[in-house]
Amino acid sequence: MPWYVLYTKPRNEKKTAALLQEKGVEVYCPVQEVLKQWSDRKKKILEPVFRSYVFVQMAAYEREQVEILETPGAVRFLWWQKKPGIVRDEEIEAIKSFLNDYRDARISVIMQPGQDVEITEGPLREQKGRIVKIKGKKAILQVRSLGWNIMAELPVQSLKKQ
Repeated sequence: MPWYVLYTKPRNEKKTAALLQEKGVEVYCPVQEVLKQWSDRKKKILEPVFRSYVFVQMAAYEREQVEILETPGAVRFLWWQKKPGIVRDEEIEAIKSFLNDYRDARISVIMQPGQDVEITEGPLREQKGRIVKIKGKKAILQVRSLGWNIMAELPVQSLKKQ
């Protein structure tokens, strides 16, 4: 059975995966342990490796997709060349093996000035913009909305490549 890539609401990957598992759907949400620093403490938490994505295994996409998309947190399936994107079993196994062998590895998406992005969270959610400058983990964007140019400084993790 092929795996499909399901796009979820921001920060809903683990919750959506759990709800799908309750429905009896085979789902894979790769996570890794990360040490988070708060002002008063440090804590190890499990964070999704691929933000806003989980892998779902289905025998019949046309028949099963509706039930999956009705799950809270599910947004849409990833499409490639006018077809639902398929991930092979060996690619899922490679991800599992990689995360098992390299527990401290970090997977990141490189963002660069001039790149078009979509904002995935916050008050400007679903707006499109262009990266003007990267400052550490923040990006300065030019957002064209309602005919105005707005400059916004946002966390890089709240952006998605176009």
